[in-house]
This record gives sequence, C-alpha cells and structure tokens, in this order.
Amino acid sequence: MMIRDVLSNAPQNQPPIRLTKTGRNIQQSQDTIYRFLLEIVRKWPPEEVLLEFKRLFIYHVDSVSSDVLQAVYDIVFANNEEDFRNTLKRCCYILVNNWDASRNYKPIKELIQLFVDPTIGRYTASPTLKRLRHWIDNFVKGQDYTELKLFASRYDDQAGPWSSRYTSYLLVPQYIDLSNPIEQREAARALSKQLKDRFKFDLAMYIAKSQTNAPTSQLPKNPTALGEEVLRLIKAIVARKGPFSYANVANIFLNQIENSSYKNFKQSLKQYLIFSVDSKEYVETLRSRLNERLDTLYASHDDEPVSNALILRTCNRVIEYLTTENQSDPSQLFILLLSQGNPITLVITLLKLILICKHARTHLEARIAELIKYYQDFPEDECAWVVNFLEVFNVTFAIHAENVQYNLIKMQGDDQAVHQFDPDRYRIFSQLKRESKIEPFPEIIPVEEPLSEAGD
Repeated sequence: MMIRDVLSNAPQNQPPIRLTKTGRNIQQSQDTIYRFLLEIVRKWPPEEVLLEFKRLFIYHVDSVSSDVLQAVYDIVFANNEEDFRNTLKRCCYILVNNWDASRNYKPIKELIQLFVDPTIGRYTASPTLKRLRHWIDNFVKGQDYTELKLFASRYDDQAGPWSSRYTSYLLVPQYIDLSNPIEQREAARALSKQLKDRFKFDLAMYIAKSQTNAPTSQLPKNPTALGEEVLRLIKAIVARKGPFSYANVANIFLNQIENSSYKNFKQSLKQYLIFSVDSKEYVETLRSRLNERLDTLYASHDDEPVSNALILRTCNRVIEYLTTENQSDPSQLFILLLSQGNPITLVITLLKLILICKHARTHLEARIAELIKYYQDFPEDECAWVVNFLEVFNVTFAIHAENVQYNLIKMQGDDQAVHQFDPDRYRIFSQLKRESKIEPFPEIIPVEEPLSEAGD
C-alpha cells in the first residue's frame, strides 16, 4: 500500500498517522520493540536481556535484531521526545513486570542501574545517537526514572531516606494513573502489596518475639520507627473491642443512614467522626471545619436518598480536607489537627472513613503519598511530627488489614480491678490468616461513581 493510501484511509476524526523513515507509523515501531522484549524476557537469561536492552537504548548498535534496532532509530529520527519517553518507560516495565512475576528481583535493580552508564554522557558525532543520549539523560532526571527507582526498594534494607520506609504508598499514584502503561500500573500494584504484606509479617513477628524473654540480640528488627512504644499503641487500638470497636460502630452508622437523605447523611457523618474522641479541642476544630465544608458539599443532592456514589465522593472529599486538597501541599486542617497533639486521633478519623467506605482507601493512600512527597526533602528531625503520624498510620492500617488478626490476652494472675485500660497488664497476639489473592487488575482501582450532575 502506498503512503498516500495509508493517509487517505485514516479516520478523519483522529490525528494523522505519523510515519517513520521506513514508512511504519510510530505505533508499529513501538509494537515491534515491545513484542521483541516480551519474547526475549520470557526465553533469555536476565543478563542477556539486559545486554540487549543496552545495545538498543544505550549503545544503539549490534542488536541481534536489525528490525528492532531500526524501530528504535525510527522513533528517535521522528524527533518526538514524548513518544520516545513513553516507549522507553513501557519497555522498562515490560521487563520489570515479567521478572517480578517470576520472582527474579535482582535484574530489576540491575536494569535501573543501567541508566547511570557513563556511556550516556560521552561525546558522539552521530546526530541520532546524540539525540538518543540526550533524551535518556532527560529521562533519568525526570519523574519517570524516580518512579522506576522505587522498584529497587525491596533491596534497600540499609539506612536510606526516611521516605523509603513508605514506598508502598509512594507506588499508589503510579497504579491509579490511567495514563501510565498497563505494565507499570501492574508492577506498581504488585510491589505495593508485597511491601505491605512484608511490613504486616515483620510487625507480627516483632510483636510475638518482643514479649518473650529472648535476649535483645535475638529479637527481630522492629519494622517501625516507634521503638517499644509500638506495643502500647497496638494494645490501645486492639483494646477497642465489643460494641465500641471501630468496625462495629461503623456498621451501626451504615445501618442508621440507610434510606436517609444525603443532607442527613452529612450531618450524621460529622457526629460519627467525632464519636468517642476524648480531646475537646480536636472535636471542636473538626466539627467547625467540617460544618464549613459539608453543609455546602454537593448541596444539589441534599434531598436525594444517599447512594454509594455520594458516600464515596463525600468520603474522598473529607479525606482531602484532612490530608491535602491540592494533591501537593498539606491541608490547613491536617497541620492544625496534628498540632493539637497525638496523631492517633487523626489516624482513627481516617480509619473511620475507610470502615464505612472501603473503596476510598486507594484515594486515601494516594493522598498520603502526596504528603510524603511534600516532606521527603526535609531532614527527618525537622518533620518528626509528620513521620510520627505516618508511622502511626502505617501500624493502624496494618492492624485493620484483612489478613491479620490481633488479640489481647490479660496476663494470668492479674485480677486487680482497674478503671482505665493499662496496656502493661496485657499481651498481644497476632495471627496471620490465609493470604488473599490479588483481584483482577481493572477491578482494584476504586473510582468515584458518576453523579447525576457534576458536583465538584
């Protein structure tokens, strides 16, 4: 087919197809590269795959496939850096995803290290190679490479930036961003789950061993930065059992608002969030600020029966009020509430929202990621109050995970009656349940259900 035939057959309502020097369009060149990498990553040893990747994108010479090398050349020659960056990013995640699926983690780290090859900065007289290396350098300096480096986090047991302790949350924006390649989103979701599961397991093991008489040298590492206080924190959270447990109160609330109007739901939500909070200052601050926001939120739906769509959107908005409203800076309410004392109160408020709307959890974790990004360049001692909040958040949501159960057992022989809960009189036991399978990828991204009209 001649070039003019290709152009004339292109749909008129779509952008014109961009052709490469060889007459292929950009997508065909990209598909050629993707198919090749998929084939070799499944058949070749990782070291040979990495060498071939370097031949294509770093050295741009001596590839085993002249057709694939030409496809890379065509994309570079087309002189569209965005097309090249998207191609390179997807190629990386094709390899990451396949190695991760086969539990072959070492080459993932080696892939990331390829981009610090000194060859990238060397002078070359070739205009094509010069452009390729310039684009590679821009990729390394950009957000895409920062996101890619998160996949080496499974190796980073040594001391690193304090924010590296929360990689499971930093990965969330990657897998909810629909503009990212499907391979990147799947890889980010899988690694996030692995890191969360490892934290839950390490926490359970630490709790089990730290309450024995084993020498300190034989105790497993505390996976938190809370020190021994983590035991008292967990006991205090788990102590909320029976009719006043957070889960039970959430179920009572959901039963009460069933068939109520959206306006009544918003009023009840404010009472639910401050229920059993001891700090009067916190209660007054939260009540007054939520009054300002909730009374006018989606007001055109006030007289309608409350729906799952309205509950999800409302919980998402409250999460934003409590964390970050512009997906960048911490909200004024976040700073104000944390300045009033114990972070556990704010964490429990967020937990209450998730207990009545589990599909808001991904939105919450994405907002937590934005807070981490905002503070990550601060020294840890300068933002210790935020780090403390993150540690309490991490532990609290690990306790309320679906596949782990914590129970308090009163120590034998301690029959003394006390009016207040004393964590020192109890031991805590954890039990890991059967691990749940990962849901099919398209179903794990909670999205706001559409309303009958725009409400934002």
